[in-house]
Amino acid sequence: MTHVLLVEPDPEDRRQLRQLLEKGGFGVKEVTSADLAKPFDISDVHCIVSSSAPHPDGYAALLDIAGSVPVILVTHDGSVAGAVAAIKRGASDYLSYPLAADELTAAVQRTTSSASVTTNRADFPMIGQCSAMRELFERIAKIAPTNASVLIQGESGTGKELVAHALHAASTRQKTPMISLNCAAIPSSLIEAELFGRDDADNPTLDIPRNGLLEAANGGTLFLDEIGELPTDAQARLLQVLREGEIRRVGSTEAVRVDIRLLTATHRDLQKLITSEQFREDLYYRLNVVTLDIPPLRERDDDVLLLADAILVRTTRKLAKISMTFSADARRAMLDYPWPGNVWELENAVERAVILCDGKNIEATLLAIKIPKPHPPEVQVAATDQTSLEDYFVSFVTTHQEQLTETELAEKLGISRKSLWERRQRLKIPRKKTKKRGPRRDST
Repeated sequence: MTHVLLVEPDPEDRRQLRQLLEKGGFGVKEVTSADLAKPFDISDVHCIVSSSAPHPDGYAALLDIAGSVPVILVTHDGSVAGAVAAIKRGASDYLSYPLAADELTAAVQRTTSSASVTTNRADFPMIGQCSAMRELFERIAKIAPTNASVLIQGESGTGKELVAHALHAASTRQKTPMISLNCAAIPSSLIEAELFGRDDADNPTLDIPRNGLLEAANGGTLFLDEIGELPTDAQARLLQVLREGEIRRVGSTEAVRVDIRLLTATHRDLQKLITSEQFREDLYYRLNVVTLDIPPLRERDDDVLLLADAILVRTTRKLAKISMTFSADARRAMLDYPWPGNVWELENAVERAVILCDGKNIEATLLAIKIPKPHPPEVQVAATDQTSLEDYFVSFVTTHQEQLTETELAEKLGISRKSLWERRQRLKIPRKKTKKRGPRRDST
């Protein structure tokens, strides 16, 4: 159970917050503002919920006490300035009265399920509880404090840029700039000047010399998304930067020293691009000091519901809608759907549903997702007249669960993933961690 420390000086607000937290299934421990002046143990606390100023010294004292425990501030002042100030001081989230029934629950789930990647004691907004995401969070925490180049791999829409921001936020460069560029968004004829700058001193008709993004990121982090789209000439220049720690603007012979940490991301198979001579092998090995693989949403089990709940709260706020919840059918549909567009597609589906929903309950039809029909099960285990369907189910699952994901197992058996989970529980078949897969090959 998630344990929440409730720090609230006002008795009525404290009573209301406790009711909301207990309704969300959390264990609640209360302290008053006066208790903050005394030593008390927070070793078993997963999250702190408090008003914005429960202490005479303001929330700074509370954040100091909290240490690495995430803090959610709840206040009657709903100003943007207040939210920005709270986050800058180290709060993980900022809510304002009146609170929707599920708003506080979603905020606690969001902060306690996020990575242990922190900056100024505030969790970076990444959500996930499945084993693959927990492993990713652990690797980010280990890698972030170093200056190692990181190659982030994953399908489109899985959150590669979020991972890059988490690496920067938890690094020693967190107070320096992080510059991002999508290599696929810049024409190949302009990308070298964009990255390396331009200094055409011999051509007076052109503009004054201009710094590139590498110079802008000096002392900080440069994130290059879709690195597989970088033209080969620019790849050669980038390799020189990584080798020598200096750049030359386009049209200039003068070298400029730079100190950057390079993070890159791609949804493409770089090994395949190397084979077709579209990507330099020597650059690949410079970029690939450490690789982080982000699992697709279809392999993240119940994370889809955590993400959907968090997206729902954010979307209703953005669209100034009343608080909404997903129906049981909608939640089952989200679990059964493979989400080929990953989190991006989920965000679009939730926003569409919020716009079209006339009440508080979002039904499955409003998500506008088409659940694929299950394929007939492939007979992998010979069944005799004496073999029951349950025996067949147990044999098939235990034989193939190390090679197939839960979604693939369900498809082979011709049932939904929800049915697969329910039968596992009833027949007491423990889940085993699926084997890691290599990067998926691009379908284009």
